[in-house]
Amino acid sequence: MPQADPYSLPEDLFSADAVRAIDRFVIDQQGGDGFELMQAAAASVFRRLVHRWSDPGSILVLCGAGNNGGDGYLVAAAARRHGLAVQCLAVAPVDKLAGDARRAWQKASRDGVSVLDLQALSGAERDEMFASAGLIVDAMLGTGVEGAPREPFGEVIRRCQVTGAPVVAVDLPSGLNATTGAAAGDVIRADLTVTFIGLKAGLLTGQGPEACGDLCFESLGTGGEVEHAGQAPLAKRSDWMSLQAQLPRRPVTAHKGRFGHVLVVAGDRGFGGAGILAAEAAARSGAGLVTLATRPEHAAPALARCPSMMVQGVIHGSELAPLLGAADVIVCGPGIGQGAWGQQMLQQVVASGKPRVMDADALNLMASRVAVQDGGHILTPHPGEAARLLGCPVADIETDRLRAATKLRQVYGGTIVLKGAGTVVASAEHLPNIVSGSNPGMATGGMGDVLSGILGAFYGQFSDPGLAARMGVAVHLAAADQVASHKGYMGLLPMDVIDALPQVLAEAEQRRVNH
Repeated sequence: MPQADPYSLPEDLFSADAVRAIDRFVIDQQGGDGFELMQAAAASVFRRLVHRWSDPGSILVLCGAGNNGGDGYLVAAAARRHGLAVQCLAVAPVDKLAGDARRAWQKASRDGVSVLDLQALSGAERDEMFASAGLIVDAMLGTGVEGAPREPFGEVIRRCQVTGAPVVAVDLPSGLNATTGAAAGDVIRADLTVTFIGLKAGLLTGQGPEACGDLCFESLGTGGEVEHAGQAPLAKRSDWMSLQAQLPRRPVTAHKGRFGHVLVVAGDRGFGGAGILAAEAAARSGAGLVTLATRPEHAAPALARCPSMMVQGVIHGSELAPLLGAADVIVCGPGIGQGAWGQQMLQQVVASGKPRVMDADALNLMASRVAVQDGGHILTPHPGEAARLLGCPVADIETDRLRAATKLRQVYGGTIVLKGAGTVVASAEHLPNIVSGSNPGMATGGMGDVLSGILGAFYGQFSDPGLAARMGVAVHLAAADQVASHKGYMGLLPMDVIDALPQVLAEAEQRRVNH
Protein backbone atom coordinates (compact mmCIF):
# COMPACT_ATOMS: atom_id res chain seq x y z
CA MET A 1 0.00 0.00 0.00
CA PRO A 2 1.39 3.45 -0.90
CA GLN A 3 2.50 5.41 2.12
CA ALA A 4 3.06 9.07 2.86
CA ASP A 5 4.83 10.41 5.91
CA PRO A 6 2.14 12.47 7.69
CA TYR A 7 4.80 14.45 9.51
CA SER A 8 6.47 15.62 6.28
CA LEU A 9 3.48 16.36 4.04
CA PRO A 10 2.13 19.92 4.22
CA GLU A 11 -1.51 20.76 4.76
CA ASP A 12 -1.98 23.05 1.76
CA LEU A 13 -2.62 21.44 -1.63
CA PHE A 14 -2.13 23.38 -4.84
CA SER A 15 -3.06 23.16 -8.49
CA ALA A 16 -0.36 22.68 -11.12
CA ASP A 17 -0.76 26.31 -12.24
CA ALA A 18 -0.29 27.54 -8.68
CA VAL A 19 2.84 25.44 -8.17
CA ARG A 20 4.37 26.80 -11.37
CA ALA A 21 3.63 30.33 -10.16
CA ILE A 22 5.25 29.51 -6.82
CA ASP A 23 8.29 28.15 -8.67
CA ARG A 24 8.64 31.41 -10.60
CA PHE A 25 8.24 33.46 -7.42
CA VAL A 26 10.90 31.45 -5.59
CA ILE A 27 13.31 31.75 -8.53
CA ASP A 28 12.75 35.52 -8.65
CA GLN A 29 13.42 35.72 -4.90
CA GLN A 30 16.71 33.88 -5.50
CA GLY A 31 17.84 36.38 -8.10
CA GLY A 32 16.43 34.69 -11.17
CA ASP A 33 18.65 31.59 -11.15
CA GLY A 34 16.40 28.54 -11.52
CA PHE A 35 19.39 26.26 -11.92
CA GLU A 36 20.17 26.51 -8.21
CA LEU A 37 16.65 25.31 -7.39
CA MET A 38 16.97 22.53 -9.96
CA GLN A 39 20.18 21.35 -8.31
CA ALA A 40 18.48 21.31 -4.90
CA ALA A 41 15.59 19.27 -6.32
CA ALA A 42 17.93 16.74 -7.91
CA ALA A 43 19.96 16.42 -4.71
CA SER A 44 16.82 15.68 -2.70
CA VAL A 45 15.73 12.99 -5.16
CA PHE A 46 19.14 11.35 -5.12
CA ARG A 47 19.25 11.43 -1.31
CA ARG A 48 15.84 9.74 -1.09
CA LEU A 49 16.82 7.24 -3.75
CA VAL A 50 19.98 5.97 -2.05
CA HIS A 51 18.26 5.96 1.34
CA ARG A 52 15.62 3.59 -0.05
CA TRP A 53 17.90 1.54 -2.37
CA SER A 54 21.46 1.47 -1.04
CA ASP A 55 22.58 -0.80 -3.90
CA PRO A 56 20.31 0.07 -6.84
CA GLY A 57 22.39 -1.54 -9.55
CA SER A 58 22.34 0.16 -12.95
CA ILE A 59 20.22 3.33 -12.87
CA LEU A 60 18.31 4.40 -15.97
CA VAL A 61 17.17 8.04 -15.95
CA LEU A 62 14.40 8.92 -18.40
CA CYS A 63 14.54 12.61 -19.33
CA GLY A 64 12.05 14.86 -21.06
CA ALA A 65 12.56 18.31 -22.55
CA GLY A 66 11.43 20.57 -19.70
CA ASN A 67 12.65 21.34 -16.21
CA ASN A 68 11.54 17.88 -15.07
CA GLY A 69 14.04 16.46 -17.55
CA GLY A 70 16.64 18.88 -16.24
CA ASP A 71 16.09 17.48 -12.75
CA GLY A 72 16.69 14.02 -14.19
CA TYR A 73 20.01 14.94 -15.81
CA LEU A 74 21.22 16.34 -12.49
CA VAL A 75 20.08 13.22 -10.61
CA ALA A 76 22.18 11.21 -13.06
CA ALA A 77 25.14 13.53 -12.50
CA ALA A 78 24.85 13.02 -8.73
CA ALA A 79 24.72 9.25 -9.17
CA ARG A 80 27.81 9.35 -11.39
CA ARG A 81 29.75 11.45 -8.87
CA HIS A 82 28.93 8.87 -6.19
CA GLY A 83 30.28 6.03 -8.27
CA LEU A 84 26.97 4.46 -9.29
CA ALA A 85 26.34 2.97 -12.71
CA VAL A 86 23.97 5.35 -14.49
CA GLN A 87 22.88 6.38 -17.96
CA CYS A 88 20.30 8.79 -19.30
CA LEU A 89 17.76 8.11 -22.01
CA ALA A 90 16.76 11.33 -23.79
CA VAL A 91 13.11 10.62 -24.51
CA ALA A 92 12.94 14.15 -25.89
CA PRO A 93 15.92 14.97 -28.14
CA VAL A 94 18.56 17.05 -26.41
CA ASP A 95 18.48 19.65 -29.20
CA LYS A 96 15.04 20.63 -27.81
CA LEU A 97 16.49 21.50 -24.42
CA ALA A 98 16.69 25.14 -23.43
CA GLY A 99 17.49 27.26 -20.40
CA ASP A 100 18.13 25.47 -17.11
CA ALA A 101 17.28 22.07 -18.59
CA ARG A 102 20.02 22.50 -21.19
CA ARG A 103 22.50 23.56 -18.50
CA ALA A 104 21.59 20.39 -16.57
CA TRP A 105 22.26 18.19 -19.63
CA GLN A 106 25.57 19.92 -20.18
CA LYS A 107 26.58 19.35 -16.57
CA ALA A 108 25.64 15.66 -16.72
CA SER A 109 27.67 15.28 -19.91
CA ARG A 110 30.69 16.99 -18.36
CA ASP A 111 30.41 14.67 -15.35
CA GLY A 112 30.68 11.66 -17.63
CA VAL A 113 27.05 10.55 -17.79
CA SER A 114 26.20 8.60 -20.93
CA VAL A 115 23.17 10.17 -22.65
CA LEU A 116 21.46 8.08 -25.32
CA ASP A 117 18.86 9.38 -27.77
CA LEU A 118 15.74 7.21 -27.75
CA GLN A 119 15.11 7.85 -31.45
CA ALA A 120 18.57 6.52 -32.34
CA LEU A 121 17.97 3.18 -30.64
CA SER A 122 16.50 0.13 -32.32
CA GLY A 123 13.70 -1.83 -30.72
CA ALA A 124 16.15 -4.50 -29.58
CA GLU A 125 18.46 -1.88 -28.06
CA ARG A 126 15.56 -0.36 -26.19
CA ASP A 127 14.56 -3.79 -24.92
CA GLU A 128 18.07 -4.40 -23.62
CA MET A 129 18.31 -0.99 -21.96
CA PHE A 130 15.13 -1.48 -19.96
CA ALA A 131 15.85 -5.13 -19.19
CA SER A 132 19.23 -4.28 -17.67
CA ALA A 133 17.99 -1.42 -15.51
CA GLY A 134 18.13 -2.06 -11.76
CA LEU A 135 16.22 1.15 -11.02
CA ILE A 136 14.45 3.70 -13.22
CA VAL A 137 14.14 7.43 -12.57
CA ASP A 138 11.13 9.03 -14.28
CA ALA A 139 11.95 12.65 -15.17
CA MET A 140 9.94 12.86 -18.38
CA LEU A 141 6.77 14.93 -17.95
CA GLY A 142 6.13 17.64 -15.37
CA THR A 143 3.23 19.75 -14.15
CA GLY A 144 2.82 21.53 -17.47
CA VAL A 145 1.62 18.44 -19.31
CA GLU A 146 -2.09 17.57 -19.41
CA GLY A 147 -3.94 14.84 -21.25
CA ALA A 148 -2.64 11.50 -22.45
CA PRO A 149 1.13 11.33 -23.03
CA ARG A 150 2.05 11.47 -26.69
CA GLU A 151 4.52 9.10 -28.29
CA PRO A 152 7.28 8.27 -27.68
CA PHE A 153 6.48 9.01 -24.03
CA GLY A 154 3.60 6.54 -24.03
CA GLU A 155 5.85 3.77 -25.29
CA VAL A 156 8.50 4.50 -22.62
CA ILE A 157 5.89 4.53 -19.86
CA ARG A 158 4.56 1.16 -21.03
CA ARG A 159 8.09 -0.24 -21.04
CA CYS A 160 8.55 0.90 -17.44
CA GLN A 161 5.48 -1.02 -16.38
CA VAL A 162 6.82 -4.39 -17.51
CA THR A 163 10.47 -4.20 -16.47
CA GLY A 164 9.95 -5.14 -12.83
CA ALA A 165 12.53 -2.52 -11.82
CA PRO A 166 11.52 -0.03 -9.11
CA VAL A 167 10.69 3.47 -10.35
CA VAL A 168 11.39 6.82 -8.70
CA ALA A 169 9.27 9.68 -10.04
CA VAL A 170 10.69 13.20 -10.00
CA ASP A 171 8.02 15.66 -8.76
CA LEU A 172 5.15 13.58 -10.15
CA PRO A 173 4.66 10.40 -12.18
CA SER A 174 4.60 11.09 -15.91
CA GLY A 175 1.08 10.93 -17.28
CA LEU A 176 -0.63 11.99 -14.04
CA ASN A 177 -2.59 15.24 -13.90
CA ALA A 178 -1.00 17.10 -11.00
CA THR A 179 -4.19 19.04 -10.22
CA THR A 180 -6.90 16.39 -10.47
CA GLY A 181 -5.16 13.03 -10.05
CA ALA A 182 -6.66 11.80 -13.32
CA ALA A 183 -4.71 9.78 -15.87
CA ALA A 184 -6.01 10.24 -19.41
CA GLY A 185 -3.68 7.60 -20.84
CA ASP A 186 -0.50 5.79 -19.93
CA VAL A 187 0.87 6.72 -16.52
CA ILE A 188 3.99 5.79 -14.59
CA ARG A 189 3.40 3.53 -11.58
CA ALA A 190 6.18 4.65 -9.28
CA ASP A 191 7.44 3.03 -6.11
CA LEU A 192 8.58 6.40 -4.77
CA THR A 193 7.65 9.96 -5.75
CA VAL A 194 9.65 12.94 -4.49
CA THR A 195 7.71 16.15 -5.00
CA PHE A 196 8.85 19.73 -4.42
CA ILE A 197 7.94 23.20 -3.13
CA GLY A 198 4.12 22.92 -3.26
CA LEU A 199 2.20 19.71 -2.71
CA LYS A 200 0.04 19.00 -5.75
CA ALA A 201 -3.54 17.96 -5.03
CA GLY A 202 -3.56 15.31 -7.75
CA LEU A 203 -0.87 13.27 -6.03
CA LEU A 204 -3.28 12.42 -3.21
CA THR A 205 -6.55 11.49 -4.91
CA GLY A 206 -7.86 9.69 -7.99
CA GLN A 207 -5.04 7.77 -9.64
CA GLY A 208 -2.46 9.72 -7.62
CA PRO A 209 -1.98 7.32 -4.69
CA GLU A 210 -1.53 4.34 -7.03
CA ALA A 211 0.75 6.20 -9.43
CA CYS A 212 2.95 7.83 -6.78
CA GLY A 213 3.70 4.87 -4.55
CA ASP A 214 5.38 6.21 -1.42
CA LEU A 215 5.16 9.99 -1.43
CA CYS A 216 7.82 12.31 -0.02
CA PHE A 217 7.79 16.10 0.06
CA GLU A 218 10.82 18.37 -0.14
CA SER A 219 10.36 22.11 0.43
CA LEU A 220 13.89 22.81 -0.88
CA GLY A 221 14.17 25.45 1.82
CA THR A 222 11.39 27.59 0.34
CA GLY A 223 8.75 27.32 3.07
CA GLY A 224 8.59 31.01 3.95
CA GLU A 225 8.73 32.09 0.33
CA VAL A 226 5.84 29.80 -0.60
CA GLU A 227 3.71 31.45 2.05
CA HIS A 228 4.29 34.82 0.40
CA ALA A 229 3.89 33.73 -3.20
CA GLY A 230 0.26 34.85 -3.31
CA GLN A 231 -1.13 31.50 -4.45
CA ALA A 232 -4.23 30.22 -2.67
CA PRO A 233 -4.41 26.48 -2.02
CA LEU A 234 -6.90 24.46 -4.03
CA ALA A 235 -7.64 22.16 -1.09
CA LYS A 236 -6.38 21.02 2.30
CA ARG A 237 -4.89 17.69 3.36
CA SER A 238 -5.53 15.79 6.56
CA ASP A 239 -5.03 12.35 8.07
CA TRP A 240 -5.66 10.65 11.39
CA MET A 241 -2.37 11.79 12.90
CA SER A 242 -3.14 15.43 12.19
CA LEU A 243 -6.80 15.25 13.25
CA GLN A 244 -6.78 13.13 16.40
CA ALA A 245 -5.76 16.03 18.64
CA GLN A 246 -9.26 17.42 18.02
CA LEU A 247 -10.94 14.43 19.66
CA PRO A 248 -12.85 15.93 22.59
CA ARG A 249 -11.64 14.96 26.03
CA ARG A 250 -14.14 12.92 28.00
CA PRO A 251 -14.55 14.26 31.54
CA VAL A 252 -14.64 11.79 34.40
CA THR A 253 -18.22 12.89 35.11
CA ALA A 254 -19.36 11.97 31.58
CA HIS A 255 -22.62 10.12 30.97
CA LYS A 256 -24.15 8.57 27.87
CA GLY A 257 -26.42 11.52 27.20
CA ARG A 258 -23.44 13.73 26.38
CA PHE A 259 -22.23 11.74 23.39
CA GLY A 260 -25.21 11.57 21.12
CA HIS A 261 -28.03 9.16 20.40
CA VAL A 262 -27.55 7.68 16.93
CA LEU A 263 -30.51 6.12 15.13
CA VAL A 264 -29.52 3.79 12.29
CA VAL A 265 -32.31 3.21 9.78
CA ALA A 266 -31.11 0.35 7.65
CA GLY A 267 -31.55 -3.21 6.45
CA ASP A 268 -34.41 -4.20 4.17
CA ARG A 269 -34.93 -7.90 3.50
CA GLY A 270 -31.73 -9.59 2.38
CA PHE A 271 -29.53 -6.74 3.65
CA GLY A 272 -29.77 -7.07 7.41
CA GLY A 273 -26.00 -7.08 7.86
CA ALA A 274 -25.68 -3.51 6.57
CA GLY A 275 -27.66 -2.10 9.47
CA ILE A 276 -25.86 -4.24 12.03
CA LEU A 277 -22.45 -3.10 10.76
CA ALA A 278 -23.42 0.57 10.79
CA ALA A 279 -24.95 0.40 14.26
CA GLU A 280 -22.06 -1.47 15.83
CA ALA A 281 -19.56 0.90 14.20
CA ALA A 282 -21.42 3.82 15.75
CA ALA A 283 -21.25 2.16 19.16
CA ARG A 284 -17.52 1.44 18.78
CA SER A 285 -16.91 5.07 17.78
CA GLY A 286 -18.10 6.54 21.05
CA ALA A 287 -21.81 7.16 20.53
CA GLY A 288 -23.63 7.40 23.85
CA LEU A 289 -26.69 5.49 22.61
CA VAL A 290 -27.37 3.55 19.42
CA THR A 291 -30.76 2.41 18.13
CA LEU A 292 -31.18 0.28 15.03
CA ALA A 293 -34.46 0.48 13.12
CA THR A 294 -34.62 -2.43 10.70
CA ARG A 295 -36.86 -5.16 9.38
CA PRO A 296 -38.28 -7.20 12.29
CA GLU A 297 -36.55 -10.40 11.19
CA HIS A 298 -33.14 -8.72 11.65
CA ALA A 299 -33.71 -7.72 15.27
CA ALA A 300 -32.57 -10.98 16.89
CA PRO A 301 -29.33 -11.29 14.88
CA ALA A 302 -28.52 -7.65 15.64
CA LEU A 303 -28.94 -8.14 19.39
CA ALA A 304 -26.91 -11.34 19.28
CA ARG A 305 -24.07 -9.51 17.58
CA CYS A 306 -24.21 -6.34 19.75
CA PRO A 307 -26.56 -6.51 22.75
CA SER A 308 -25.67 -2.97 23.84
CA MET A 309 -27.65 -1.47 20.96
CA MET A 310 -31.41 -0.96 21.05
CA VAL A 311 -33.21 -2.60 18.14
CA GLN A 312 -36.69 -1.87 16.84
CA GLY A 313 -38.32 -3.85 14.05
CA VAL A 314 -40.28 -1.53 11.74
CA ILE A 315 -42.61 -2.36 8.88
CA HIS A 316 -44.09 1.06 8.02
CA GLY A 317 -42.53 4.50 7.94
CA SER A 318 -45.02 5.78 10.48
CA GLU A 319 -43.41 3.55 13.11
CA LEU A 320 -40.24 5.63 12.95
CA ALA A 321 -41.75 8.75 14.53
CA PRO A 322 -40.93 8.05 18.20
CA LEU A 323 -37.46 6.77 17.29
CA LEU A 324 -36.73 9.87 15.23
CA GLY A 325 -37.90 12.09 18.05
CA ALA A 326 -35.46 10.52 20.51
CA ALA A 327 -32.43 10.60 18.19
CA ASP A 328 -29.79 13.29 17.88
CA VAL A 329 -28.33 12.01 14.60
CA ILE A 330 -29.74 9.59 12.03
CA VAL A 331 -27.82 7.25 9.75
CA CYS A 332 -30.01 6.25 6.81
CA GLY A 333 -29.36 4.19 3.74
CA PRO A 334 -27.31 1.03 4.33
CA GLY A 335 -29.28 -1.83 2.85
CA ILE A 336 -32.63 0.01 2.73
CA GLY A 337 -33.15 -0.85 -0.94
CA GLN A 338 -35.04 1.30 -3.39
CA GLY A 339 -38.47 -0.27 -2.91
CA ALA A 340 -41.46 0.93 -0.93
CA TRP A 341 -39.93 0.17 2.48
CA GLY A 342 -36.76 2.14 1.77
CA GLN A 343 -38.70 5.04 0.28
CA GLN A 344 -40.93 5.28 3.37
CA MET A 345 -37.94 5.19 5.71
CA LEU A 346 -36.07 7.88 3.80
CA GLN A 347 -39.07 10.19 3.55
CA GLN A 348 -39.60 10.03 7.31
CA VAL A 349 -35.93 10.62 8.03
CA VAL A 350 -35.74 13.68 5.80
CA ALA A 351 -39.02 15.06 7.14
CA SER A 352 -37.64 14.89 10.68
CA GLY A 353 -35.15 17.66 9.94
CA LYS A 354 -32.62 15.95 12.21
CA PRO A 355 -28.87 15.90 11.43
CA ARG A 356 -28.22 12.82 9.37
CA VAL A 357 -25.75 10.73 7.44
CA MET A 358 -27.05 9.50 4.07
CA ASP A 359 -25.41 6.51 2.43
CA ALA A 360 -25.98 3.80 -0.16
CA ASP A 361 -29.59 3.48 -1.34
CA ALA A 362 -30.58 6.69 0.43
CA LEU A 363 -28.35 8.40 -2.13
CA ASN A 364 -29.80 6.42 -5.02
CA LEU A 365 -33.30 7.39 -3.91
CA MET A 366 -32.20 11.01 -3.60
CA ALA A 367 -30.87 10.83 -7.16
CA SER A 368 -34.36 9.83 -8.33
CA ARG A 369 -35.80 12.74 -6.33
CA VAL A 370 -37.76 10.56 -3.94
CA ALA A 371 -36.80 12.87 -1.08
CA VAL A 372 -36.32 16.62 -0.78
CA GLN A 373 -33.02 17.78 0.65
CA ASP A 374 -32.61 20.64 3.12
CA GLY A 375 -28.83 20.43 3.58
CA GLY A 376 -28.66 19.15 7.19
CA HIS A 377 -26.76 16.07 6.19
CA ILE A 378 -23.49 14.31 5.43
CA LEU A 379 -23.70 12.50 2.09
CA THR A 380 -21.25 9.65 1.48
CA PRO A 381 -21.31 8.64 -2.21
CA HIS A 382 -18.83 6.42 -3.94
CA PRO A 383 -18.10 7.52 -7.55
CA GLY A 384 -21.02 5.54 -9.00
CA GLU A 385 -23.50 7.07 -6.56
CA ALA A 386 -21.98 10.50 -7.12
CA ALA A 387 -22.50 10.10 -10.87
CA ARG A 388 -26.16 9.23 -10.33
CA LEU A 389 -26.62 12.22 -8.03
CA LEU A 390 -25.17 14.57 -10.64
CA GLY A 391 -26.63 12.80 -13.67
CA CYS A 392 -23.26 12.30 -15.36
CA PRO A 393 -20.93 9.41 -16.29
CA VAL A 394 -18.68 7.96 -13.59
CA ALA A 395 -15.71 9.00 -15.71
CA ASP A 396 -16.66 12.64 -15.19
CA ILE A 397 -16.48 12.14 -11.42
CA GLU A 398 -13.07 10.47 -11.56
CA THR A 399 -11.67 13.03 -13.99
CA ASP A 400 -11.77 15.70 -11.28
CA ARG A 401 -12.82 14.42 -7.86
CA LEU A 402 -12.34 17.77 -6.12
CA ARG A 403 -14.61 19.50 -8.61
CA ALA A 404 -17.19 16.70 -8.37
CA ALA A 405 -17.34 16.90 -4.56
CA THR A 406 -17.71 20.67 -4.73
CA LYS A 407 -20.50 20.36 -7.31
CA LEU A 408 -22.33 17.83 -5.14
CA ARG A 409 -22.20 20.23 -2.21
CA GLN A 410 -23.49 23.06 -4.38
CA VAL A 411 -26.43 20.96 -5.58
CA TYR A 412 -27.32 19.08 -2.39
CA GLY A 413 -25.88 21.23 0.40
CA GLY A 414 -24.51 19.85 3.62
CA THR A 415 -21.19 18.00 3.74
CA ILE A 416 -20.03 15.65 1.00
CA VAL A 417 -17.76 12.63 1.49
CA LEU A 418 -16.70 11.43 -1.97
CA LYS A 419 -15.23 8.03 -1.20
CA GLY A 420 -12.25 6.39 -2.85
CA ALA A 421 -8.46 6.50 -2.63
CA GLY A 422 -7.85 9.99 -1.31
CA THR A 423 -11.42 10.55 -0.08
CA VAL A 424 -12.60 14.13 -0.63
CA VAL A 425 -14.62 15.96 2.03
CA ALA A 426 -16.40 19.14 0.92
CA SER A 427 -18.29 21.36 3.35
CA ALA A 428 -19.52 24.94 3.35
CA GLU A 429 -17.12 26.17 6.03
CA HIS A 430 -13.86 24.85 4.59
CA LEU A 431 -11.86 24.31 1.43
CA PRO A 432 -12.28 20.79 0.05
CA ASN A 433 -10.21 18.39 2.10
CA ILE A 434 -8.39 15.28 0.90
CA VAL A 435 -7.93 12.65 3.59
CA SER A 436 -4.64 11.23 2.41
CA GLY A 437 -4.08 7.50 2.28
CA SER A 438 -5.61 4.38 0.76
CA ASN A 439 -6.07 0.74 1.65
CA PRO A 440 -6.97 -1.82 -1.04
CA GLY A 441 -8.23 -4.21 1.62
CA MET A 442 -11.21 -1.90 2.11
CA ALA A 443 -12.54 -2.79 -1.35
CA THR A 444 -15.13 -5.18 0.02
CA GLY A 445 -18.84 -5.09 0.83
CA GLY A 446 -19.83 -3.49 4.12
CA MET A 447 -16.94 -1.04 4.52
CA GLY A 448 -19.19 1.85 3.56
CA ASP A 449 -21.75 0.75 6.15
CA VAL A 450 -19.04 0.88 8.81
CA LEU A 451 -18.04 4.39 7.69
CA SER A 452 -21.61 5.63 7.86
CA GLY A 453 -21.88 4.40 11.46
CA ILE A 454 -18.60 6.08 12.42
CA LEU A 455 -19.75 9.33 10.82
CA GLY A 456 -23.06 9.16 12.68
CA ALA A 457 -21.26 8.71 15.99
CA PHE A 458 -18.83 11.57 15.34
CA TYR A 459 -21.63 13.85 14.07
CA GLY A 460 -23.38 13.25 17.37
CA GLN A 461 -20.25 14.21 19.33
CA PHE A 462 -18.96 17.21 17.31
CA SER A 463 -20.83 20.37 16.43
CA ASP A 464 -18.98 20.73 13.11
CA PRO A 465 -20.19 18.20 10.50
CA GLY A 466 -17.16 18.93 8.30
CA LEU A 467 -14.80 18.03 11.15
CA ALA A 468 -16.89 14.96 11.97
CA ALA A 469 -16.63 13.86 8.34
CA ARG A 470 -12.86 14.36 8.11
CA MET A 471 -12.23 12.61 11.41
CA GLY A 472 -14.60 9.78 10.58
CA VAL A 473 -12.98 9.09 7.23
CA ALA A 474 -9.51 9.27 8.79
CA VAL A 475 -10.18 6.93 11.72
CA HIS A 476 -11.94 4.47 9.40
CA LEU A 477 -8.79 4.30 7.29
CA ALA A 478 -6.49 4.18 10.33
CA ALA A 479 -8.38 1.23 11.79
CA ALA A 480 -8.24 -0.63 8.46
CA ASP A 481 -4.51 0.09 8.17
CA GLN A 482 -3.90 -1.24 11.66
CA VAL A 483 -5.65 -4.52 10.83
CA ALA A 484 -3.91 -4.81 7.45
CA SER A 485 -0.51 -4.33 9.08
CA HIS A 486 -1.07 -7.65 10.90
CA LYS A 487 -3.37 -9.60 8.61
CA GLY A 488 -2.73 -8.20 5.13
CA TYR A 489 -5.26 -6.80 2.68
CA MET A 490 -6.91 -9.90 1.27
CA GLY A 491 -9.67 -11.09 3.54
CA LEU A 492 -9.93 -7.82 5.48
CA LEU A 493 -13.54 -7.62 6.68
CA PRO A 494 -15.70 -4.77 7.95
CA MET A 495 -15.98 -6.50 11.35
CA ASP A 496 -12.19 -6.39 11.63
CA VAL A 497 -12.27 -2.62 11.23
CA ILE A 498 -15.04 -2.26 13.82
CA ASP A 499 -13.07 -4.35 16.29
CA ALA A 500 -9.95 -2.19 15.73
CA LEU A 501 -11.70 1.15 16.36
CA PRO A 502 -11.43 1.18 20.18
CA GLN A 503 -7.70 0.51 20.04
CA VAL A 504 -7.10 3.23 17.45
CA LEU A 505 -9.11 5.71 19.52
CA ALA A 506 -7.34 4.65 22.72
CA GLU A 507 -3.93 5.17 21.13
CA ALA A 508 -4.99 8.64 20.04
CA GLU A 509 -6.09 9.46 23.58
CA GLN A 510 -2.80 8.21 24.98
CA ARG A 511 -0.79 10.33 22.56
CA ARG A 512 -2.75 13.37 23.64
CA VAL A 513 -2.07 12.63 27.31
CA ASN A 514 1.63 12.16 26.60
CA HIS A 515 1.83 15.50 24.85
